Amino acid sequence: MADTADTKEEAPAASPRTGRRAAKLAKEIRAFGKEHGGVEGQLAHIGQAGTRIVLVGEDGGWGDLVAPTYDIARQAAEQAGLTLHDEFDGEFAAKVVTGPYEWTRMAGIQIGGPANG
Repeated sequence: MADTADTKEEAPAASPRTGRRAAKLAKEIRAFGKEHGGVEGQLAHIGQAGTRIVLVGEDGGWGDLVAPTYDIARQAAEQAGLTLHDEFDGEFAAKVVTGPYEWTRMAGIQIGGPANG
């Protein structure tokens, strides 16, 4: 009977650059949370560009950051203590407050608003 080797591959060790990038993103997440009375988030894969970290503040303010990889985004979220949602729907999406800027940029052309030039 042949010996079976453990074929499970180990993840490559994080490089110092990866750790610095995650730490920088975590700092930005914490700053956003401080400015908006707390923050929750969701990670969204955006193809080769990386992973978007969608942030929603307790006051309804929102924004996003982009990490080069999902692993860096996850690490940054963990370092920042960010509560993550699996999807951007339901109660989480309802927390977002939009204003005139968003209506102009996202729907202005369709509803007769100024052109997005």
